[in-house]
Amino acid sequence: MLDLMTGNAAAAKGAMLARVEVIAAYPITPQTSISEKLAEMVANDEIKAKYIKVESEHSAMAALIGASYVGARTFTATSSQGLALMHEMLFWAAGARRPIVMPVVSRALGPPWNIWTDHMDVMGERDTGWMQFFCENNQETLDLILIAYRVAEDKEVMLPAMSIEDGFILSHTFEKVDVPAIEEVDFYLHPFNPDVKVNFRKPRRYGSLVMPDWAMEFRYNNYLAMEKAKKKLVEAGTAFRKAFGRDYASLIEPYRCEDADVALVVAGSAAGTAKVAADRMRERGKRVGVAKMRVFRPFPTEELLRLAEVSRTIGVFDRSYTFAQGGAIYGEVRNALFPLAPDVKVKGYIGGLGGRDVTEAEFEKMFEDLLSIHRSGSMQREVDWVGLKDGSLRW
Repeated sequence: MLDLMTGNAAAAKGAMLARVEVIAAYPITPQTSISEKLAEMVANDEIKAKYIKVESEHSAMAALIGASYVGARTFTATSSQGLALMHEMLFWAAGARRPIVMPVVSRALGPPWNIWTDHMDVMGERDTGWMQFFCENNQETLDLILIAYRVAEDKEVMLPAMSIEDGFILSHTFEKVDVPAIEEVDFYLHPFNPDVKVNFRKPRRYGSLVMPDWAMEFRYNNYLAMEKAKKKLVEAGTAFRKAFGRDYASLIEPYRCEDADVALVVAGSAAGTAKVAADRMRERGKRVGVAKMRVFRPFPTEELLRLAEVSRTIGVFDRSYTFAQGGAIYGEVRNALFPLAPDVKVKGYIGGLGGRDVTEAEFEKMFEDLLSIHRSGSMQREVDWVGLKDGSLRW
């Protein structure tokens, strides 16, 4: 059924279709309407779930970890400072192998206060052990929640997942969304039934002290689970295509990359704008493509290498920055490609911070810059900041 809804409404609908059993939430702009919509669904008996009102995001995640231990399918949503407040519990959820699913409505961190989108909040949590998926549009916001549960709850994975939608750009914008019937979702997504759960008649400890002789093996098992998630995501995406007709069978979605001299890696809603810019460049005979990074954790190294076999010059657009060199995604793309494809040129671009628009014209400039690097074989700078007020494309 086609319905007109915001990204936040799509996230709430995804939770409802997944038949979540415990919701714990604390409001924060621009996530609040997800929690409000779910509270309304629970009050109206549209969803059979326990809704826990908590005093903070830290408490919300703690409550869900406990609920997951007894075998409940759990859900929350947050943003920005709220995600940062969860930081301690994010490590606990991943280390304890709790398959919690959480949409994060990405938003800048303060100070100064800013409620508009950038990816600094989610990039700050990229190594907590959570899977991370980026949504281009409201349809993906709904769909990726269902896929997230299927993979997170797989007994070979058992890791939490955050589905990332850009604040206001998606969260408060209405788009047509194809909403599957809940009976079809039931066939795709089976009930959560973990091998180990709390039995109050046989008390035991969970997540207790581990000594140095075993601590490293716990971390290694988390690493192995994240690696296994790559294959499981492809399988879940393929099954989703068969069930609902939409293809999620790749961690990186290539757009016009089959013969592209240069390709631009983009995550989130900006991918749509980049695709329009690529179409315009193609009309002028420029062979460019867009590689939409749908999955950032687990990191799609193998798919990047396949991209590099065709496009020997790759750009990366980040809505985040680091105090090393460039944005978070750029650094990881460059590091992944260098050992196995050292002759591929990788250029970083930073823009869209704090909700600043990233226009088609700016993406066209990025493509032109990449084509210049492709022709000359050299670059003046490894990283440019895009759309600064002085009009420059550089530091």
